[in-house]
Amino acid sequence: MIKVHALVFSPFMENTYVLEDASSNTCVIIDPGCYGTAEENRLAAWLESNKLRPVALWFTHGHLDHVFGSGFVAHAYGLTPRIHALEIPIIESMPAIATHYGLRAKPLPEFQYDLNEGDELEFGGNTIQLIHVPGHSPGSICFYSEKDNWLIAGDTVFMESIGRTDLPLGNHQQLLSSIKAKLWVLPDATVIYPGHGPSTSIGYEKVHNPFLN
Repeated sequence: MIKVHALVFSPFMENTYVLEDASSNTCVIIDPGCYGTAEENRLAAWLESNKLRPVALWFTHGHLDHVFGSGFVAHAYGLTPRIHALEIPIIESMPAIATHYGLRAKPLPEFQYDLNEGDELEFGGNTIQLIHVPGHSPGSICFYSEKDNWLIAGDTVFMESIGRTDLPLGNHQQLLSSIKAKLWVLPDATVIYPGHGPSTSIGYEKVHNPFLN
C-alpha cells in the first residue's frame, strides 16, 4: 500500500505530493513546489522526520508552481526529474514566466522527457499507471493507482473546478474532452489529489463539477 502525503508550498498554494512505501521507507516526490530555501528546508526536514528516502521525482506538468523545487530535490537526493515530452516548451519558458510574476526562480535541472500515456511505473511493489490528460498544458499527466484507488491529478481537475486553459498552449475544449474520456471512466470512489486545494473524488466531481455537467 502507498500512503499519499500532501505538503503545500509557494505563493500559489501548490500541493506537493509524497508517495510513501512504509515497508521500505522510500518515497516518490511529485511536483515539488517549494519556493526558496525556507520551503526547501521544510521539505527536507519533513522527509527526515518521517525517515523517508526519495527514490524518484515525477511531474504532472511543467508550470512554474509545480517545478520551483525541482532543482533542489534533484540535486539533494540524486534524482532525475521525469515529465512528458510535450512539456518541453513549458519548461523552457519557466524563467520568463517567473519574471512576469515578479518571482525569482532557481535554475532548473535537466529533465528526462519520457513519461507517456499508458506507461506503468513500479514503486513499493505497486504499479502506478500514467494517464495523459492534455488541455491545461499539452503534456499534463495524471498518476493513477488502481490498487489504492487514488489519482494524482495535477491541474486537470479540482474540487468543483478544472485547470486554467488561458495560459500558453492551454486548450479548454481539449481539457474537458480529456477529463471525460480519460478520468470519468475510473471508479467513482477514486480519490482525486489535485495540484491545488482539497482532495475530492471521481464520483463527486461527476455530479458537482459545473464545468463537466
